[in-house]
Amino acid sequence: MKRLRNENSSLNAADLKILRLLEKDARTSTAELARAVGLSAPSVAERVRKLQENGVIEAYTVRINPSALGMKLSAWLRIRPVPGQLAVVADIIRELPEIAQCDRVTGEDCFIALAHVGSVAELERVIDRIIPYAMTNTAIIQSSPVAPRSPLRGLRER
Repeated sequence: MKRLRNENSSLNAADLKILRLLEKDARTSTAELARAVGLSAPSVAERVRKLQENGVIEAYTVRINPSALGMKLSAWLRIRPVPGQLAVVADIIRELPEIAQCDRVTGEDCFIALAHVGSVAELERVIDRIIPYAMTNTAIIQSSPVAPRSPLRGLRER
């Protein structure tokens, strides 16, 4: 089978197809995967097990629409802790249930966090919890022209 161009992985075309199918629907059965890939169910089950063991598959999950849960406002917060408060700010961010994602980044800001809230007042409460220890800059999301997408898009077959 063809190997994919990726120095850190030995994925082949069948593995990639399995990953794409599971990404589309994580509930796809081993039998369905086997039919789609043209391999036996035990062979596919072994491939999936190896993908999990190697950290390629981290989790099986469901994507939830925050707006459908009443969280109509989403925002990116750029956060720059005041000197000596980086660990405190990281702890605060971890404790805030409104923060859906947070990355530590290079540049002037130390963190970029995604918050989902029901109102501007709720967003203000999130920011107020952080600002005693950091400067913030907030950008309210108007729309998302590119939905979250898979790193599989960047893999190319040789």
